[in-house]
Amino acid sequence: MELKVTTLEGKAAGSVDLKDEVFGLEVRPDILHRMVRYQQLKAMAGTHDVKNRSEGARTGKKFVKQKGSGGARHGDRKAPQFRGGGRAFGPTPRSHAIDLPKKVRVLALKHALSSKAKAGSLIVIDSVAQKEAKTAALRTTFGKLEWASALIIDGANVDQNFALAARNIPNIDVLPIQGINVVSILKRDKLVLTKAALEALEARFA
Repeated sequence: MELKVTTLEGKAAGSVDLKDEVFGLEVRPDILHRMVRYQQLKAMAGTHDVKNRSEGARTGKKFVKQKGSGGARHGDRKAPQFRGGGRAFGPTPRSHAIDLPKKVRVLALKHALSSKAKAGSLIVIDSVAQKEAKTAALRTTFGKLEWASALIIDGANVDQNFALAARNIPNIDVLPIQGINVVSILKRDKLVLTKAALEALEARFA
């Protein structure tokens, strides 16, 4: 698959050949769904907690006689049915993460890249290097390029001026190549790869 390379100014800068085994797969929504679920569950903090009846601050004294009250045979006020009592079967801190084979995770990334290529939402640019960190100027550039919602992937080290200028622009995400992931790709309308990012991806899948 051949794709034209452009610059941030919108000028042509040659072309690149994209590997069909990475960017030309028939997209499988089930693989993408499994990966999105894997990422989202792994990102959950799992710090939710409630106090059960053994952790309450109420008295443990038996508050009514066993017999003769005409009511139920209760022990202490920390039972779940009483106001201020412990919560029954409440959440406790735990990990929500699930397992997903590495081969499936790699395949999911390829399917995410292929989905953008198939939709015509994959863009390859020469470089994102900026002389100054000017957000207003970069916002104007993105407006001309019609990048209202985009994930921009650079090489191992993102140009600092570009990262600083882009971080306050809504719906624009900037990541180094090692941070590329399925959720971030699917979250934005366009996927923008620099030449450095493309080379790193090809080396990764080689």
